[in-house]
Amino acid sequence: MVRIDSHQHFWKYDPDRQTWMSADMGILKRDYGPQELARLLEHCGLHGSVAVQASQTEAENDYLLDHARANPFIKGIVGWVDLQSAGVAERLAWYKSQTAIKGFRHVIHDEPDVDFLLRPAFVNGIKALGSFGYPYDLLIFPVHLPNAVRLVKQFPDQLFVVDHIAKPVIREYELAGWKKELAALAAFQNVHCKISGMVTEAAWKQWKQEDFIPYLDTIVDLFGTKRILYGSDWPVCTLSASYKDTYGIVKRYFDRFSETEQDDFFGLNAERFYRL
Repeated sequence: MVRIDSHQHFWKYDPDRQTWMSADMGILKRDYGPQELARLLEHCGLHGSVAVQASQTEAENDYLLDHARANPFIKGIVGWVDLQSAGVAERLAWYKSQTAIKGFRHVIHDEPDVDFLLRPAFVNGIKALGSFGYPYDLLIFPVHLPNAVRLVKQFPDQLFVVDHIAKPVIREYELAGWKKELAALAAFQNVHCKISGMVTEAAWKQWKQEDFIPYLDTIVDLFGTKRILYGSDWPVCTLSASYKDTYGIVKRYFDRFSETEQDDFFGLNAERFYRL
């Protein structure tokens, strides 16, 4: 059965572009490309990936499209487009000709305005995504979850996926507030969730398998096994764990699930969500 990493990144390191990399992220301050990822996927028995934007420019889409053309294991791309632009529909119409582009996202958690998700221009952009059949990745912190609920409520037919389980602070065992707010979002059946990004929210390189169990239990309880996707968040995960160890956390957890449930989580759900 196909196995897909639904969330990974590539970049040519440029300090003027990757401005989000802080002083303690030295391991990320180099180039990361498809050849390196291909070896990691093969080692873990995975067959493909979805490359996700790491820079908010349309040049990033071109960069990822070039990689996808040269590397068939890249099954799709989550790109970036200015969803607040008056010309967003025109840009989305053009991207329909680039079949590797499967969805879009915006780095909401870096926006100073906590209400960014509810800006009329942004909401209009989400409406445009729906008219072109594109899903949207929600990259948010727990503080954004109430607004995410307000946004999703307006678009019952739009597919959404929460990146990185909405980034609870696992290193501080943040659970109750995150769980309550996420439950309200998960109640919408058009919202899915990527089990990804956990190791970087835990204590870097000091985590234990059991640190993640309450979060994994919560996600499965809220979303079931048909609305969850595996993602590594490579190479960002290397701040705290190797690719193999990041994969191993969820592999060990889901070993107790049925073969059908594992097939869904590790591949089929991503194929269906992104139409790979």
